[in-house]
Amino acid sequence: MVKKEEYKSTIKSRPFFYIETKKVSNLFCQGANAFEIKEKALCENIFQVKTEARKREIASVVLSRLKKLDEYLIGKVAGGDSETSKIIILYAIIKTDRLFFEFMYEVFREKFILKEKFLTDKDFHVFFDTKKQQSDKVASWNDYTFYKLKQVYIRILHEAGLLKNQKGDREIDRVYFDQDVKEHLKEIGDQIYLDILAGE
Repeated sequence: MVKKEEYKSTIKSRPFFYIETKKVSNLFCQGANAFEIKEKALCENIFQVKTEARKREIASVVLSRLKKLDEYLIGKVAGGDSETSKIIILYAIIKTDRLFFEFMYEVFREKFILKEKFLTDKDFHVFFDTKKQQSDKVASWNDYTFYKLKQVYIRILHEAGLLKNQKGDREIDRVYFDQDVKEHLKEIGDQIYLDILAGE
């Protein structure tokens, strides 16, 4: 089963970073290590951002996500088709954030199973209210935190291809990604994530 990590809300300032993650994956495939990638972020501004703090932050977030992937999956992010690489990045994000994992498993996976077409505001309210009852840490967060979490969850799912739109009735879309990646996730014991991502 999935390791229980502490609930945190840091994802609210950490977007999908698709282009940035592809860049870092390519550098890994070329033989660079994490230290060298951080140096490139600072000295060569590979993420094309203005401040040193933002360069460090993006490098740190992307590297922490890629730590959750093996060499095969990093290669697929670097060189796979866009649908597959986006789904693998989403998988890495789910693996780095307990609350987002629980949202994807308890809410989004259910949508796939029940063949429901939309992700609604009510889905978020019910989920966050439930988590407040289950966790003092989550209950201590203010309303703005939940507002930002909802925003970033929607944006991530839209960029990953699982939501057709971000406003109004958010229509859910299935992504058909590389069958070899599906088999790989099964082989490494991550069926639970495949259930979330493919609704299997």
